[in-house]
Amino acid sequence: MAEHETRVALLEDGNIAELFIERGDVSDIAGNIYKGKVQRVLPGMQAAFVDIGLEQAAFIYVSDINDGRYSKVENFLIEKKEDEVDSLNINSPGLSPSLINYEYHIEEMITEGQDIMVQAAKAPLGSKGARVTTHISLPGRFLVLVPTSDHIGISRKIEDETERNRLKEIVESLRRDNFGYIVRTAAEDVQKEKIAYEMGFLKNLWDNIQNKYQTAPAPSLLHKEVTISLRAVRDLLLNEAEKLIIDSRSGYESILSFLDSFVPSLKDSVEFYEGLEPIFDAYNLEGDISRALTKKVWLKSGGYIVIEHTEALIAIDVNTGRFVGKYNLEETILKTNLEAVKEIAYQIRLRDIGGIIIIDFIDMKKKSNQEKVFNALKQVLLKDKSKTHILPISEMGLIQMTRKRIRKSLTRILCEPCFYCDGEGYLISGQTICYNIYREILRESRDMMGVKVSLRVNPAIAELLHGEENHLIVSLERIIGKQIVIYPNSQLHMEEFDVLEMLKD
Repeated sequence: MAEHETRVALLEDGNIAELFIERGDVSDIAGNIYKGKVQRVLPGMQAAFVDIGLEQAAFIYVSDINDGRYSKVENFLIEKKEDEVDSLNINSPGLSPSLINYEYHIEEMITEGQDIMVQAAKAPLGSKGARVTTHISLPGRFLVLVPTSDHIGISRKIEDETERNRLKEIVESLRRDNFGYIVRTAAEDVQKEKIAYEMGFLKNLWDNIQNKYQTAPAPSLLHKEVTISLRAVRDLLLNEAEKLIIDSRSGYESILSFLDSFVPSLKDSVEFYEGLEPIFDAYNLEGDISRALTKKVWLKSGGYIVIEHTEALIAIDVNTGRFVGKYNLEETILKTNLEAVKEIAYQIRLRDIGGIIIIDFIDMKKKSNQEKVFNALKQVLLKDKSKTHILPISEMGLIQMTRKRIRKSLTRILCEPCFYCDGEGYLISGQTICYNIYREILRESRDMMGVKVSLRVNPAIAELLHGEENHLIVSLERIIGKQIVIYPNSQLHMEEFDVLEMLKD
């Protein structure tokens, strides 16, 4: 956890399974609640643009607007939320335009210039603005409050029917307002008193948001989703992780304070990392992150997969590469495809790839082998909390699937279009290079005896470090107690830099 960037890695069997990054920008606004102003209503699209204070206007579909008449749509939305309630960010957009009930038209429901309370369902992505909804949801540890509905749902991961009925009866008996609630998996076997406490907490939070809405100007932020560190506690540590290790003293204390209020018994599961080596280096994670940004990923057998991002979809190609097998061609192909299945599922989850995904497996003649590959893919995707839908292998050897997308993928967060090749590929973004430099200087500084640090970088990076990312240099100089002198060098590639110590002034 750096001063200006927070990274959360979920480890499974020692390997990084998911990565979440927060940099204090608008890259992850899902869950935030805004007082917005309707800019433009588009009857032909049954959608509208809403100013919520970001550079790009947000957009909202008619199905995402609650005016008291959309009871059928609300129930559909709640069922979807119930199914996905254990995701890191449970806010789900409304129905797709193809599922809209056109009995009501958007121009009858909102007008241009109108103030409106909305929640970000999807962060801005490329040229698309954030997607917002008026179907507000406020997640807690055991419950999700849905004030725009009166439905009570139970997480489908709670399978015992007696326990489901008990939890539903508790919520119904405690409910004083006609609000909807979703009971999360973590509520299983929880006492009534704890559920009552959380219902009161969420109700007070909603009252505060409504009060802010009455006095705040439009556009403005009414409620910010909790920090990525606390989301990791709320959605990972409370439900599936055994331990949380953090390298920030302030973050550590904040998490302990959070647990004091909600789950004191889990405080022993939080550990403060005091090692000299950066925490991601200590757990060998940086290599996996770098590997997740490459197009070609090698398999242990010698085969490889290629992951290509296009405007409309993600294409993944499987190749035998250097793997020649031992017996016959069909067996070699099957082994490569089965190995690729595990790596594809891993990379999809780690890179947080969403939308339409097309996988081109190596052609298999036997129908039974196609079934093995298809079933293997379905099985490994069960660990993925994001909703996926997979179609069987087509006659051309392709699998079509979709994966729910809420945030930017890892590539979009850490990379930017490459100006060396007119946007045909990607470079590590200037901001990411600056953060890499920040971490490298922290590593090197432990062994430096000189009075200053010399940093040679590409001129574009030098301009960033002197300008909008200068706070990193200021922070570093304060931490290491040495002046950092930046030397632009046009011979260096954008991603290259050298850190040297200066023994004399």
